[in-house]
Amino acid sequence: MISEILQKARRYEEKYGAFITDEERPVYHLSPKVGWMNDPNGFCVYGGKYHIFYQYHPYSTQWGPMHWGHAVSSDLLKWEFLPAAIAPDMPYDQDGCFSGSAIEMDNGKQLLMYTGVERVQGEDGRMQDIQIQCLATGDGENYEKYEGNPVLTQKDIPAGFSLNDFRDPKIFRNADGSYGCVLGNRTEDGSGAILLYRSEDGFNWKFSSILDRSYNEFGRMWECPDMFTLDGQDVIITSPQDMSALGLEFHSGNGTMALMGRVKDGKFIRNNVQAIDYGLDFYAPQTLEAPDGRRIMIAWMQNWDTTGGCPAGAKWFGQLTTPRELTIQNDRLIQNPVRELDALHGRRVAYKNVVVNEEVSLTGVYGRVLDMTVTVKPGDDKGYERFRIKFAKGSQHYCSVSYRPNSSTLRMSRTHAGFNRDFVHERKCRVRSQNGEIKLRILLDRYSAEVFVNDGEQALTMTFYTPQTADGISFECSGQALVSVEKYDIIAAE
Repeated sequence: MISEILQKARRYEEKYGAFITDEERPVYHLSPKVGWMNDPNGFCVYGGKYHIFYQYHPYSTQWGPMHWGHAVSSDLLKWEFLPAAIAPDMPYDQDGCFSGSAIEMDNGKQLLMYTGVERVQGEDGRMQDIQIQCLATGDGENYEKYEGNPVLTQKDIPAGFSLNDFRDPKIFRNADGSYGCVLGNRTEDGSGAILLYRSEDGFNWKFSSILDRSYNEFGRMWECPDMFTLDGQDVIITSPQDMSALGLEFHSGNGTMALMGRVKDGKFIRNNVQAIDYGLDFYAPQTLEAPDGRRIMIAWMQNWDTTGGCPAGAKWFGQLTTPRELTIQNDRLIQNPVRELDALHGRRVAYKNVVVNEEVSLTGVYGRVLDMTVTVKPGDDKGYERFRIKFAKGSQHYCSVSYRPNSSTLRMSRTHAGFNRDFVHERKCRVRSQNGEIKLRILLDRYSAEVFVNDGEQALTMTFYTPQTADGISFECSGQALVSVEKYDIIAAE
């Protein structure tokens, strides 16, 4: 049965989503049908299509009582909106249906697992969120909440762990056919942890182990965990809140982190820990295994420190990243845009070994919806001090990415993108030194840029809202560099 609260959300999104034209949206990134979007949820394959759900407040471009928006795709790039999947319409989730995941069951049904939130008054008189785990089943469009909800409550949390920070289940199948799930929590020292649960049937769940914990080394609450096996290693990805800076590897604030190693006896043994994205707007990534075996990741192209950039009069806010193919090389996570993007390549413009020793523009190299690869190497024995690419460039605004070979640092900046709020506008990271050579693949899509360094060794992501007429691109160098460019316009997927 579809509740009145869910019917209301569906009527609203259908009515007001119709007022948002394709020209007002990104071309190949998913934005909400209307209103607010944050974390991707339930990223999976079901019924021969890719499904994505997302944290959704249809009634406003500001965060509010969480629903689940829903979209499907055949190619991970062109998404078709389906009606909102679930809404906060039960006593146990009346204050929000928070993040979760989805999986296909043996009976052909799709199983959703999410965090239900109820705000109650504590013994001290203060309001607090009670977070519990809930289920819904459906046919890929309509879902019924499980009559046995909630399936995990405070009684299922180990002693000393948080009763109020217990959220974001990522469900998966174990090798023996049983179900597993990882959940974020906060430990007795106030820092993040990941708990592991198990079920034989997907409905009856039991605590298994404390998989890993921060001990205040990597941020506080560990949100939105995911666990999978990739290239012979076990991998955990999570989004730590209140991270302290660690050189250029981790920046202060809300970031993302990948742990690589192996699971043994219910414990995660780390080989390496790294940031996932080094830019400004990337949070809550979630992965799936594609039918061809690829591990593909998608994330919210925002974070909680940068949500103040919603333009005045916006009809929607929040979008998801380009899905990324993941591999591991030398114990590091490698990310590249999904190969399906190549099918959207339109007009090609290419240059080989152009000498750049000042700011130059190249004929045909411009635009706000494109896939551009730039390779740079020193133009003489002296090398160069800095190389910079400006994009989304107009008479008053531009964004940029710049590289300094002497320190092997790459900087992403939107300082001059016209924001009037004092949140973070620059990030930098250290990249592999190659004697001044660097390869940058830059994806632009109206309101965003994603930069992939040296075939995916690092990725940096940011959003911006300069006028679409600001579509210039220029290259500049302190010293002399040889620059090769291959740029494709991206054509709207049909």
